[in-house]
Amino acid sequence: MSIRFTAKARRGMVALTVAAGLAVGMAGCGGGGDDDKKPQASASTTKDDGSAPSAQEGTDEPLAELKGEDGLLLQIASVQRDSGGFVTVSGELKNDGDKATRLSVRTAGDETEIIRHGSSLGGATLVDSGTKKRYYVLRDTEGRPLTTTGVPRIDSGASIPVFMQFPAPPTSTTEVTFQLPTFAAATIKISG
Repeated sequence: MSIRFTAKARRGMVALTVAAGLAVGMAGCGGGGDDDKKPQASASTTKDDGSAPSAQEGTDEPLAELKGEDGLLLQIASVQRDSGGFVTVSGELKNDGDKATRLSVRTAGDETEIIRHGSSLGGATLVDSGTKKRYYVLRDTEGRPLTTTGVPRIDSGASIPVFMQFPAPPTSTTEVTFQLPTFAAATIKISG
């Protein structure tokens, strides 16, 4: 056999092996069976004393609404503390204006390391007035902010989901002031 024929055969076997591996991987990710389904969580009911459910119990009422420039509205749906020492703020960025608009570049803040990664909510902060500390958006090892990035142009009436992750204040802190450049500030409660 010639070397050329052997090399072609090897390449063909490698391609066949890769294709088989991809097919097996895709089949494993398919999730077509009903046995993987988990029951959906339902909203908890209110107690007999008539107390209303909290924002995390399935109501559509946001924890806070912050007005920004050009008709943008940031609706904060949850502020969740996790066991890893982080606080994640989640919500929606909605365009209440009558024409399409973009998020201001100022919302990324003024830190060079964050700005170089494009449009983001990297300028957001949490202020704990009790301990007199300000918490900035976390970053990964390459300096990218742990927030929604690459925010597209938002059409009138449209909204996009957003998140921001911060270091967690002490567990005794249950309320913080959320600030984002070009938006109004709001006091929000931390759950979890």
